[in-house]
Amino acid sequence: MKVFNKKGFVALAAIALLAAACGGSTSGKTLTIGISLPLSGSALASAGPAQKGAELAVKDATVDGYTLVVKVLDHAVNGAHNPAQAAADMTTLVGDETVVAVVGPFNSGSAKAQIPVSSEAGLLQCSPSNTNPDLTKGDAGATLRGGRPVNYIRVATTDDIQGPAVAAYAFAQGKKAVYVVDDTEVYGKGIADAFAAKFADLGGTVLGRDAADPKTTDFTAIVAKAAAAKPDSVFYGGVTSSGAGLFRKAMIQAGLNVPLYGGDGIQDGNGEGSYIAIAGDAAMDSFSSVAAIHDIPAAADFAAKYKAAYGEDPGSYSASGYACAQVIIEAIKVAAKAGAVTREGVRDAAVKAGVTYSTVLGDLGFDENGDTTQKVISLYKVEGGDWVFDSQIDYAQQ
Repeated sequence: MKVFNKKGFVALAAIALLAAACGGSTSGKTLTIGISLPLSGSALASAGPAQKGAELAVKDATVDGYTLVVKVLDHAVNGAHNPAQAAADMTTLVGDETVVAVVGPFNSGSAKAQIPVSSEAGLLQCSPSNTNPDLTKGDAGATLRGGRPVNYIRVATTDDIQGPAVAAYAFAQGKKAVYVVDDTEVYGKGIADAFAAKFADLGGTVLGRDAADPKTTDFTAIVAKAAAAKPDSVFYGGVTSSGAGLFRKAMIQAGLNVPLYGGDGIQDGNGEGSYIAIAGDAAMDSFSSVAAIHDIPAAADFAAKYKAAYGEDPGSYSASGYACAQVIIEAIKVAAKAGAVTREGVRDAAVKAGVTYSTVLGDLGFDENGDTTQKVISLYKVEGGDWVFDSQIDYAQQ
């Protein structure tokens, strides 16, 4: 055993205080939080704000005895999320022994590809935006994680709430006859199914249903079929990178001048590659949702901090990305207090029943499936070339 004299103890204390003052680690241990999102091409408009939110949360955080860093991987291919690349990126993150948790992915199809990989490794994932119910619920969720403990959580509520919320929104605006189109993907088809079922339950009529491959660029034939049905509205289930903006543009060019409704897959601001940027003037009379709270606590403070860091206002999922990282960081702190930070320790702390996290989104927790207890849907419309908040509904209070 090495023995220190009094002067040695003073020197060690001084070093520790200096390290703490500089925000560094007193133990030299580095923990990595992975960020797995589609971050190029049209996908960047949606997922980029979530990345920035997560990185900002890590920058803001300190964990005694540890240094936190991020490792960002982009699983977009040709401008759209790619499930195969998402799975490969998760394998990369699993192979890095310093990675203790991951923020992401953004799209439900990518989550379906990643969860079996992260689950086998006991690696916690927190998605800011995935909404397909089958990722977590029932037999489908259990099968996806191979019967292993829950390791995947999300701060966005699910499409069995979001789809019906948009249907009720359209119906309340007087829409009674809708044509439904989806992009055939996990998210797009799922939310379209949920929308159509609720719209019919409310007394509306689904005049027709069509599907377009996510690589579609010419929507002429589908728009012609929709126009022939004479709908008073159209619902598009999918994301901008699978053609939502092009579809809307084709509608207006063909004279199908009715409102378009969609989920959070088209709610991606108005920057380059966004639904609004691609659709142009045709984006008017479009409506969308976000599967998360809009009226976050201390919204002005968060917006100011975000703008100071990035020179731009927060996007639709900036706060959700920040909240996912907050949950992960709190779980790391719990694991650290227990003695050592391991992947399993972080996972178990995050999904522990009855725990409430104070996040930028407000207080939230996770149920036995990993789904958020915060079940808020926010609704938006295009005005003046941007998405404008209309209202939000708390389905936990319904």
